[in-house]
Amino acid sequence: MAIAVAAVVLLATSCIVLFLRMRASRREADRLRERERGFRMALWASNQRFWDFHVPTGRLRYLVAQHDQRGIDHGLGSEEADPAAVIHPDDLPAAVDRMRRYVAGETAEFSSEHRVRADSPSGSRGDWVWIRARGRTVEHQADGAVLRVAGTSLDIDRNREVERENRIASEVLRSMSEAVAVLDERFRFLSVNPAFTRITGYAAAEVIGHGAEMLDSLQHEPARGRGMRTGLEREGRWSGELWQRHGNGEEFLCAIEAATVAAGSAPHGERMYVVMLSDITLQKRAEEELRYLANFDSLTNLPNRSLLAERLSRAIVRARREGSRVAVLFLDLDRFKDINDSLGHATGDRILRAVAERLQQAVGHDQTVARLAGDEFTVILADLAAPEDAERVAREIIMAFEAPLLSQEGQEVSVSPSIGISVYPDHAQVPTELLKRADAAMYQAKAAGRRTYMRYDDSMEATIRRRATLAGALHKALDRGELHVVYQPRQSLATSRITGAEALLRWSSPEHGEIVPAEFIPLAEENGMILEIGEWVLREACLALQRWRQHGLDGLTISVNMSVLQLLRGDFAGVVRRVLDDTGVPPQALELELTESVLMANAAQTAVKLHAFRELGVSLAIDDFGTGYSSLAYLKRLPITTIKIDQTFIADLGHEPEGAAITTTVVAMAHGLGLNVVAEGVENQVQADFLALHHCDEIQGYWVSRPLDAVACMAFIRNRQPPARSAASQPASSP
Repeated sequence: MAIAVAAVVLLATSCIVLFLRMRASRREADRLRERERGFRMALWASNQRFWDFHVPTGRLRYLVAQHDQRGIDHGLGSEEADPAAVIHPDDLPAAVDRMRRYVAGETAEFSSEHRVRADSPSGSRGDWVWIRARGRTVEHQADGAVLRVAGTSLDIDRNREVERENRIASEVLRSMSEAVAVLDERFRFLSVNPAFTRITGYAAAEVIGHGAEMLDSLQHEPARGRGMRTGLEREGRWSGELWQRHGNGEEFLCAIEAATVAAGSAPHGERMYVVMLSDITLQKRAEEELRYLANFDSLTNLPNRSLLAERLSRAIVRARREGSRVAVLFLDLDRFKDINDSLGHATGDRILRAVAERLQQAVGHDQTVARLAGDEFTVILADLAAPEDAERVAREIIMAFEAPLLSQEGQEVSVSPSIGISVYPDHAQVPTELLKRADAAMYQAKAAGRRTYMRYDDSMEATIRRRATLAGALHKALDRGELHVVYQPRQSLATSRITGAEALLRWSSPEHGEIVPAEFIPLAEENGMILEIGEWVLREACLALQRWRQHGLDGLTISVNMSVLQLLRGDFAGVVRRVLDDTGVPPQALELELTESVLMANAAQTAVKLHAFRELGVSLAIDDFGTGYSSLAYLKRLPITTIKIDQTFIADLGHEPEGAAITTTVVAMAHGLGLNVVAEGVENQVQADFLALHHCDEIQGYWVSRPLDAVACMAFIRNRQPPARSAASQPASSP
């Protein structure tokens, strides 16, 4: 019985021990499973893989936590792979070399960054991703050599992309020409790029930790800076222009773009601001200069055509509203091209500046004075009560230019304006038409003798149209043979012999009829054709004289008018020499005529030019003497041989004592200077007798002969027989 009880106790004890052992085993298994589960979760959460490298065979085994797309745990997986199959071929040599060096004991840890297949070790051909692998020895061989190396690999593909982007962003910031600064929520500098130092003059160490107000300029009220900060805090962005202070104290204008960095992306959750500054000081100055050039004349600083049109439009709108008038005065300087040609364009520019100042003073600084182009100026007279007020201002302008202008060289230069006037609403309703009609009136003022003003009327339109038509036709006139030369004989009063003739240009147009020289010569001077036409006239006159000489008419001279453009532009003396050589005319048989106003416009420069002709042996005459203003001092210095008294004084002989007094005075003065005197426009016996009585040398006019063509003139000279007595002792018979 006792034995049976002992057996039962022993069996029960064995069962209990077995149960306890099984229970302990289950707890250990649970602990192992929990550890495995934790290990799997750690691998899964860290996105790492466990690897095991068997050194002798070079085989690689991966241990990975397997989860599906829903995150359901499927335990640990293990697969073997050939490193050459999973590591990128370009990275494999470096990875193998690092493992070799670690196994050889050259490094304390195996570490490598290389690319592997995204879905390795499954063996499928996925994309390459970057990993960082680290490992240590976990088992040695009997001889102490490394048997196995184990470790983890981490997918760093995204991190490398972020780092790459950060490096690019950092490099971009470093290379930017704009200054970039990061500020904290109290607007203190946290970091700046190199351009910040270059633009502001402050090094990073000088600004970091300091407030942005250290750059504020005194040109702005503090509220302007506070406005930027308020805008940033409220809107998250701000842009504008602010003056800033450079490190050296100078101020510069900045274009500023500022933005708020979200608190979540900032360290410690604080708000930060990124500010970009661009120095636009030079750009703004350039823009201001462009705006100035777009509206003002760079030479005179007067408004230009664009600003004139704008101001004229505003004046018209105001006049329409208030029932007043607006006048446009169009000014052109008389013979200003002569000044440019004789004194040079630099002096001409200085004179234009002086003209602008005097013109502004004459009309007052409350009126607009503009320069259109060249020597053309325009004045806007606003709020006029009557058109006569514009004429009063025009007279004041002309009087203002009575006194000569003084150039920077101290030389006095006389200029005079011709002025055209148009009035709103009498003559036009819009700016372009007002300017056009004032321009038309100005041309009529020039045609009326210059240094005067004309108010527009409707008849001027026809005159302007004819002028434009003739200007176009003149370009073809020479080629078409429409121009021809006639000759008016000149007679000696002492011997009654014909001494020569003056060559006169005529234009006979099939379309426009006979056009007088006073109408087309100014056009030829304006468009420069006078140079070509003048040379043609000179050659025609010399050829005619040579033919007369070949027919036995020796001792004759031919007179040819010379334009100021021929005198001042190019080498006209060379042209004259060439024509004389080509035609065989001796130099002493040629006389060149210039008007008094041309000679005296710049007598010093003219004298130099004229001496070249005298060296050729050519005679020089002053035409229309008495109509301009002559300085006796310069008249004595000029190489002049003849004075031709203007026909306006000759016409007064016999019934106006002033004409007789002027004529006798000119004759006496010319003889005192050793000059020959020719009276122009002699039309009757009384005039011829008076001139002969007062010892005038020669006469020219209809009383002697009308202008004739070359053949008729030669016949006239040959057939004209001198009377038995001189004109001084016996009146000459009318031809």
